Amino acid sequence: MSEPEPPSLDDDICVHIFSVSATMVGVCLTVIGIIRVILTLRREDLIIDDLVALNMFCYLTSAFCAYWNLRTHRTLRNQRMMRIADNVFLVALVFTAANAGFITWAMTSTPTT
Repeated sequence: MSEPEPPSLDDDICVHIFSVSATMVGVCLTVIGIIRVILTLRREDLIIDDLVALNMFCYLTSAFCAYWNLRTHRTLRNQRMMRIADNVFLVALVFTAANAGFITWAMTSTPTT
């Protein structure tokens, strides 16, 4: 009897990208809600909630590509989806850091009255 083949490193990374991207979609939704409450209380309107929504769609794209990669086995499309999921995930991480900096700057700046 042959033993089942252990998952490859690409499959393992893809599982992590899928789970973390799905979690980050929820985090982005929570942040958008908190930002909307703060901006409503301050009677301001900033573009940051739109930027976080765009960031959420980057994570969602990464999650879909990672899921697609997990569902297809050892094809050229599989490798393409893995690269796309990986690259979009890294772009989303950088975008998250930029959004965090902008949120910090926007929330600590003095409100205009």
